[in-house]
Amino acid sequence: MAGQTHLLGPGKPLTRVLQGGRLGSLILWGPPGVGKTTLARLLAGEVGAHFIALSAVSAGVKDVRDAVAEAERQRARGLRTVLFLDEIHRFNKAQQDALLPHVESGLLTLIGATTENPSFEVNPALRSRARTLVLQALSQGRCAACWSAP
Repeated sequence: MAGQTHLLGPGKPLTRVLQGGRLGSLILWGPPGVGKTTLARLLAGEVGAHFIALSAVSAGVKDVRDAVAEAERQRARGLRTVLFLDEIHRFNKAQQDALLPHVESGLLTLIGATTENPSFEVNPALRSRARTLVLQALSQGRCAACWSAP
């Protein structure tokens, strides 16, 4: 993945997390087009987790319940589940609260993506259980989905 060198690369925060083999919940905060979704998919793949993507623009509590049921099926198969919630700031307090017990129990590893300041838009209980990472705008001519061979 091109860009976000402050998070990725030797000795950087996400590299250290992946080397440890344990991905915790994250809030990815940054402008549109910087690779939040791509990064979430890559992280889930690196830890071998099942990936579920929802958009808070169109999803609701029923969708969260469906994701929880799927995560339980995956856990029975020995897989962890990453729930990617795009536009997490669009979920209201009750919708965000519906995620909380499943993040706390470890059933779901939440990766929320937002263009808004999570300090104001993500409820404190959920925010306290996730690490917030700031993604930076990409320089001209770079894209988040660009790949390079190791």
